[in-house]
Amino acid sequence: MTDVEGNVNTNSRPSELRITDMRICDVRSDPLRGLILRLDTNQGISGYGDIRDGGSKTYGLLLKSRILGENPCDVDRIFRSIKQFGHHARQGGGVCAIEMALMDLAGKAYGVPAYQLAGGKFRDKILCYCDTPSVSDGRQMGQRLKERMDSGYKFLKMDVGIGLLRDIPDTLIAPPQMLSSSNVMHPFTGIQITNKGIDVLCEYVAHVRDAIGYEIPLAVDHFGHIGVESCIRLGKALDQFALAWYEDMIPWQFVDEWKRLADAVDTPVCTGEDIYLKEDFGALFEQRAIAVAHPDLASSGGILETKKICDMAQEAGVAMAFHMAMSPIAALAAVHCAAASENFMVLENHSVDEIDTWSQMVEGLPVPLIQDGYIQVPEGPGLGFTDVNEEVLRAHLNPKDPGYFESTDDWNDEHAHDRLWS
Repeated sequence: MTDVEGNVNTNSRPSELRITDMRICDVRSDPLRGLILRLDTNQGISGYGDIRDGGSKTYGLLLKSRILGENPCDVDRIFRSIKQFGHHARQGGGVCAIEMALMDLAGKAYGVPAYQLAGGKFRDKILCYCDTPSVSDGRQMGQRLKERMDSGYKFLKMDVGIGLLRDIPDTLIAPPQMLSSSNVMHPFTGIQITNKGIDVLCEYVAHVRDAIGYEIPLAVDHFGHIGVESCIRLGKALDQFALAWYEDMIPWQFVDEWKRLADAVDTPVCTGEDIYLKEDFGALFEQRAIAVAHPDLASSGGILETKKICDMAQEAGVAMAFHMAMSPIAALAAVHCAAASENFMVLENHSVDEIDTWSQMVEGLPVPLIQDGYIQVPEGPGLGFTDVNEEVLRAHLNPKDPGYFESTDDWNDEHAHDRLWS
């Protein structure tokens, strides 16, 4: 028997592995969040994925009948058959969660970590940045970020935008109701930031930099729904603070506007958390419209598709950072992809203040999962954890959907003629 065969799960041959069930557990009770999808098999092993934060479990359930009976080791073939049912942002969540679970299962079947299925690793640990909720006072925000540094984080992010200006006169110009609307895209709101508003935000960032210094990267996000012209004016003013990147200043769809922004400012610009599949990253790369691509594996296509995005970005000279605001399952999927991608830089985490409880959602890995600002790349099979922690998950079930991996048999026979060609 070869070494590889010796690692194979011998309950039956991997070629005989079949998906027998899909179930979902909604863990969206403060302080935790995760919409965890589980695929069961005829060999008694299960694989796990995570539907994107803010998504619907229906995005996963509608795919159940299309994957029952399939061999989960055929990751790419199954992904190609279901990717037509995903779309940008949260609507990609079901397809992506299934891809994560397939990679988890294939790794368990063959006894190898998921990064090995993606081509091997470039690094043993993954740098994390901590997103920190805003406070209105820049000095206080600086102290909050300094506390993050003192706890071991080596890359920081905060929000800087028009939300900090709403109660300050003469800082914003806006048509009626636009400041209270979140569903109008940036170019169409007519919101403009004044010179006074720009000065207030610059003072805010200056206070933060005074507290944390200039030896640690600090990225900024959530500027508000302002047009590209205001973004350029604000970006030029903030360039003096040597920030790591300006994130999602405008919607990702407007590639020409991203190119205008990138050419106008001296700070890297970043987008991508809502882009589904590699194709729509292509125009941003081809036009050199961004310096940092920021996919979320729960929207971008899962591990293998995001690895392809990383390779495309590398050819264009673009660095990779990953968005992540879900359970440790989604974080670990991102960790394996990051390990396998040469141009990867840093992984987001939104659960720093709940890191111990958050880490305990899965078993078999260190608690806290992030230590000294890094996640160690697991060497266990699949995503690397041994199982979910039922006690922790049950304690944080969504009160509106409190079932724990309840039966989904009603979705077993859902059928349609899905072929996209005649």
